Amino acid sequence: MAAAIMAYPDLRHPFEKKSINRNSSASVLYAGKVFALTRTLTDNGLWVTPEDLTVINGFELKPEGACFESLCIPIKHDSGLLKQEDGQQWFNLTSFAELLEQPCVADIEHKVWSFGEVPAKRQGMISDAMAPDFELVDRQGQVIRMSDYKGKKALIITWSSW
Repeated sequence: MAAAIMAYPDLRHPFEKKSINRNSSASVLYAGKVFALTRTLTDNGLWVTPEDLTVINGFELKPEGACFESLCIPIKHDSGLLKQEDGQQWFNLTSFAELLEQPCVADIEHKVWSFGEVPAKRQGMISDAMAPDFELVDRQGQVIRMSDYKGKKALIITWSSW
């Protein structure tokens, strides 16, 4: 009999308490990853450095705005998304999420922010009818990636008990 291997072993004990924000200024949860930030400002939202913005969600600050691949969101200097403090440029990540209609929840006391998917990033996938690249572990422990089927037709069947 084949052994069933759970795809996400860290979810085996969903009620076990784990500290997310151990030794960092703040933690950001996005796209299934935890980003521990060492420098942030938390007045009126979560302010991150431009470098951390790119690490978190792939957006890069350019003269034309905040850009992710071919998607560019114009940023005006008086928009309240950018500010200079102590010689460092800061970007308001929570206000940017609000602008993009991206879901966001925050636990201010524990300095943890969780962001959902950026709707504008999803539009290309829907119009191109291309599934995002993801990977799963099968029952034999082999990693199966969607990119392995690039250029081929694939039928994806999902199921959930809830």
